Amino acid sequence: MPKAVNVRVTTVDAELEFAIQPSTTGKQLFDQVVKTVGLREVWYFGLQYMDGKGYYTWLKLDKKVSAQDVKKENPMQFKFRAKFFPEDVSEELIQDVTQKLFFLQVKEGILSDEVYCPPETAVLLASYSVQAKFGDYNKDVHRPGYLVSERLLPQRVQEQHKLSREQWEERIQVWHEEHGGMLKEDAMLEYLKIAQDLEMYGVNYFDIKNKKGTELWLGVDALGLNIYEKDDKLTPKIGFPWSEIRNISFNDKKFIIKPIDKKSPDFVFYAARLRINKRILQLCMGNHELYMRRRKPDTIEVQQMKAQAREEKQQKQLERAHLEKEKKRREAIEREKEQMEQEKQDLVMRLYQFEEKTKKAEKDLQDQLQRAMMLEAERRKAEEEAARLEAERQAALLAKEELARHAEDQQKSQEQLAAELAQHSAKISLLEEAKRRKEEEADSWQLRATEAQNDLIKTKEELHMVMTAPPPPPPPPMFEPMDDNSDSEENVSEENSSYQSAELQSEGFNNHRNEEDRLTEAQKNERVQKQLKALTSELAQARDESKNTQNDLLHSENVRVGRDKYKTLRQIRQGNTKQRIDEFEAL
Repeated sequence: MPKAVNVRVTTVDAELEFAIQPSTTGKQLFDQVVKTVGLREVWYFGLQYMDGKGYYTWLKLDKKVSAQDVKKENPMQFKFRAKFFPEDVSEELIQDVTQKLFFLQVKEGILSDEVYCPPETAVLLASYSVQAKFGDYNKDVHRPGYLVSERLLPQRVQEQHKLSREQWEERIQVWHEEHGGMLKEDAMLEYLKIAQDLEMYGVNYFDIKNKKGTELWLGVDALGLNIYEKDDKLTPKIGFPWSEIRNISFNDKKFIIKPIDKKSPDFVFYAARLRINKRILQLCMGNHELYMRRRKPDTIEVQQMKAQAREEKQQKQLERAHLEKEKKRREAIEREKEQMEQEKQDLVMRLYQFEEKTKKAEKDLQDQLQRAMMLEAERRKAEEEAARLEAERQAALLAKEELARHAEDQQKSQEQLAAELAQHSAKISLLEEAKRRKEEEADSWQLRATEAQNDLIKTKEELHMVMTAPPPPPPPPMFEPMDDNSDSEENVSEENSSYQSAELQSEGFNNHRNEEDRLTEAQKNERVQKQLKALTSELAQARDESKNTQNDLLHSENVRVGRDKYKTLRQIRQGNTKQRIDEFEAL
């Protein structure tokens, strides 16, 4: 049994490994890859490899893998990449997996500067990229520095602005917040809708010369063939839509395009090597086929895929609505729980205050009882003193009377009797005065005792009111957590073949040049237009004009004169085919 060959296929976000047989064809390997990835829109993609001479080329699906000039490694290395690009991503891309593959590949092209992107657009695209990865911005989750390890902007853009990594993050975060509520899949699509308006999006460039030997660029893309001057890959000078071409062929380094308008001469250019012409031919055939397919009614397969995609999108929307409803319900429960917890804490605080007030009232009551007892003791003491003084007064009176009775009997001298009488009279006066003072003091103590008694009664009433106040309500019930449920040479016969031709069918399609009437996403979408305008103004303040590249200057000039990708397309296709071919020859 033949020995199996190990193969590694690298997609834009994963590495896949397979064991294939020496007899395995390119299509069989390709089918294994798309089945593993879950891709049905296979017509955009291909397997790319490096051949023995170090050039990247596309795997031939109708040939054995082992018969093609794949670099000898173990495992054999392939890249799964988009070979052809849609004209309008929002109209053509059906599956989420297709959108994701295009998103990641286009993003890599922009970040590596293979596709020129102006700074303001780069920042806006970065914010959609962040939304596609992280979802909605959440300040509790997305702390400062959450983008520090993310590759979000072309190095050129960072070097052209006097902004730190933290300042770039702040600006991207602001626009990330703007996309709140947007699904990750929708963020990827919005990214592609803006990116597809970039001048270099989806264009394969080839070095060519016209008959005069002028060095030029040939751009092959989904809409046709465009000719660029050597120092400007952004602004094509001449354009030929696929609908104007009926036959393409090459003979060695000479490439010949025959227009549908038979009055027009052939469109001829020269490439540096035969292998380049083979790549051009393959790309022309594939892009022309897709160009014509888009202008015909959808096949049954595509109709079914679109219907399934609509159903899946509706289901996702229903699920998202349900999740949003559940999220709001949980948030409401959490708010209610927090409110009840706050009320509980308020009640506990009030209870604590009542307890403190009760303790204070009890202490005041004890103090007042102590004072009342002291006043009562003082009152009794005053009464006893008053009684004693009263007794002494009575005794003095008796003594006075006794003296008066015996005054006559006693034969004392008038002076002695008078002195004794005066003495007793003075003593009586003093005692009466002392008695009066003690009575006033007793009255004072009696009044203070009465006041203390009244305070005591009042304090007892307040204590009774506190002790009989209704108890605080029981704590709220605790909620249980919810369950959230570049081409190789052909085989030997093709290797020696320096001629190849392909007829391009151009019948049965409708509205074949509707791309000339298109508007950019910024022109169609007022929100995007305002965002780009705001970013342009904001970044201008930090821009270092001395670091502008040739593409920056070309883009600025296009903006100044009001050109965009589709206006330029209309302009370079003006006049008949013959006029444009003559213009090409004159370059």
